[in-house]
Amino acid sequence: MTGDIRVSAKAIVVVEGRILLTRHRDSDGDWYALPGGGQRHGETLSEAVVRECIEETGLRVRCGRLVLVRDYIARNHEFAREDSGAHQVELMFECEPVGEVRVRLGESPDDMQTGVEWVELESLEAVRIYPRAIVRFLKEGSPPSGPVYLGDVN
Repeated sequence: MTGDIRVSAKAIVVVEGRILLTRHRDSDGDWYALPGGGQRHGETLSEAVVRECIEETGLRVRCGRLVLVRDYIARNHEFAREDSGAHQVELMFECEPVGEVRVRLGESPDDMQTGVEWVELESLEAVRIYPRAIVRFLKEGSPPSGPVYLGDVN
């Protein structure tokens, strides 16, 4: 994936002090990420968030406001060897569940995704989560009041 920039829409879903995360596994063990993924041609960002949440977690969400933005240029981070040509822009939206709040491994999980978990905001420091830079914003209990550009972080 050299030369293309991928746009990814991510969901920040917090219910009763817990955040919805997808669980993944690699050679170093479990790691976590916000549900979401690549925007398809002709799809709005909010449509991408809703679709990706259903695919990965089985949860239907309502997409709210944009709160965090990150660049991920793989060659600058620890996964450079595996995917040095990747460049992704991630747009993270505050979302809320629609209907019943039950999650499961969705019908189209990401590669390496092994599950879905509600993780206590207070325990985010103890888990391997990507991008790590979001932890300080999420631990405050609510995302920042306006969009924050995190930069090229992991």
